[in-house]
Amino acid sequence: MSRIKEKFIEVLEYIEANLDRDLDIHQLCQFAHLSKFHFHRQCSAYFGMPVASLVRLLRLKRAGYQLAFRHEMKIIDIALNAGFDSHEAFSRAFKKHFCSSPSNFRKSPDWNLWHRKYDPILLLRQKSKRIESVSAVEITSFEETLIAVHQHRGDPRKLGMSIKRFIDWRRENNLPPSASKTFNLLYNDPNLVSADEYQLDIGCAIESPVKENAFDVVTKRIPAGDCAVFRHIGSDDTLGLSVNYLYATWLPESTYQLRDFPIFLERVCFFPEVAECDAITDIYLPITK
Repeated sequence: MSRIKEKFIEVLEYIEANLDRDLDIHQLCQFAHLSKFHFHRQCSAYFGMPVASLVRLLRLKRAGYQLAFRHEMKIIDIALNAGFDSHEAFSRAFKKHFCSSPSNFRKSPDWNLWHRKYDPILLLRQKSKRIESVSAVEITSFEETLIAVHQHRGDPRKLGMSIKRFIDWRRENNLPPSASKTFNLLYNDPNLVSADEYQLDIGCAIESPVKENAFDVVTKRIPAGDCAVFRHIGSDDTLGLSVNYLYATWLPESTYQLRDFPIFLERVCFFPEVAECDAITDIYLPITK
């Protein structure tokens, strides 16, 4: 990867880590060690938009997640966190990006328009992601774990609706991430199957089987056994690349074979509680000798 592209990945991560601060062009130029005379053009070339639009887009993304998944937060607090001086200014900007008012988006999130606006950043992340070393993979013995899951089936772009239902069940059962580990079971790759065939489970660790409920949450188990573990740090935008690294690079070079259980994730800390660049996801690949 070129040094210039590397600089702009660093700029993106710096912006994500400092969304709560005032970010001006002079400050970003100093961070990137680039001339302000060229910074605007280079930003537009790499991000597909001016830097001011990028900052606003990332703030609105976080706001969208907080509206959809953090109902305890007041809309005015989300607006202020996103850098807006008033509810009205936030509503105008949010509606421009999401074609929905913040209150309506909270009731019924629709991420389709967002995904189209976010594509330039997604592509940049995926093109620049680097896997550092095979030594980053560790072998661990995973203990059998009882989990409660909501089974998402169908279009991956509607995953947010399933996440919301699971969070509502979790809240009702007093099982926050701080008290119960969060897992995802990945049954297939959204890039390799049709939208209708996509399958993913959203779950958390529990001590006893799930009772019948209105959220379609059921009981499953992650079996005990050896796993190759790779720690992914950063946005979910490049999570698929880390998963593919385990399958395409690490596994063929190892002496292990796959067990009959899907690859799964443990969400150690996640967006929007932390900046996207600081999110931590442990990827578990079930293996055997």
